[in-house]
Amino acid sequence: MPAISPSSKAIVLLSGGLDSATVLAIASQHFDCHAISFSYAQRSLSELNAAKKLAGHFSASHQLVKIDAGAMEGSALTDESVDVPEFDPAEQGIPVTYVPARNTLFLSYALAIAEVRAAQDIFIGVNAVDYSGYPDCRPAFIHAYEVMANLATKAGVEGNKLCIHTPLIDMSKADIIRTGNDLGVDYAATVSCYQANEQGEACGRCDSCQLRRKGFEQAGVPDPTRYF
Repeated sequence: MPAISPSSKAIVLLSGGLDSATVLAIASQHFDCHAISFSYAQRSLSELNAAKKLAGHFSASHQLVKIDAGAMEGSALTDESVDVPEFDPAEQGIPVTYVPARNTLFLSYALAIAEVRAAQDIFIGVNAVDYSGYPDCRPAFIHAYEVMANLATKAGVEGNKLCIHTPLIDMSKADIIRTGNDLGVDYAATVSCYQANEQGEACGRCDSCQLRRKGFEQAGVPDPTRYF
């Protein structure tokens, strides 16, 4: 990433998890960051508390966006009647933890907020290596969304090109952890578990927990995750 004036503004999607915390650390090196988090009836609300703390740590302003509870139903992450599955490396297809159009909605809010704040850069922590098979984490989706964003906004039409940054897209979980560790991310403050309790403690069994644990092992970094 080229050196950019510290006065440049960026919008960072911040869930409170490991990946988004690392993205915020990366963006903070060159941008004045405004972090946005979403309450969308997800099982783990402790991640929102984590997001607020992480934003403060990196001197980013923070905004919580609330999305109607019925907008993204049918996922194991938003519907209590659907069990969160345990990690299965042999699983094929899109898992039940996929949340309908989540990144499309999140990026749409980020796009609007970027225009309001005169920011031309949006950061999101999607990853195409250690991920769970979600279609809205693929490079093709991000590219298509960026093209759309520049066609659909006043900023884009007037030549103020909007850019969606995905600094983790080709990184393994271990590489992400090493990068964040070097940038001072307190991973003990992050919440990645799909069904973390109110204290932010993780189950250790879901897909997200297993990818996180494996990442710390491969990175050679002590795992600070608290389990219940």
